[in-house]
Amino acid sequence: MIHKTWEQSETIKKVECVHNEADKFVVKNVLTPGKVYDVKNESEEFYFVLDNSGRIGGFYKGYFKEV
Repeated sequence: MIHKTWEQSETIKKVECVHNEADKFVVKNVLTPGKVYDVKNESEEFYFVLDNSGRIGGFYKGYFKEV
């Protein structure tokens, strides 16, 4: 149940959103291109970041570039 403490956990790295155009999912409401986000956890395919809603969300790494 590590996901319950991600918001308070240490930031692993910072990433910048490069786009928020998605085919299947609505991410334009929670990601802003050009904004830098704190990565709280990551997997092979996803970054788990503190998004615009103030909550942790898992997003494909393709939306970001490392800062």
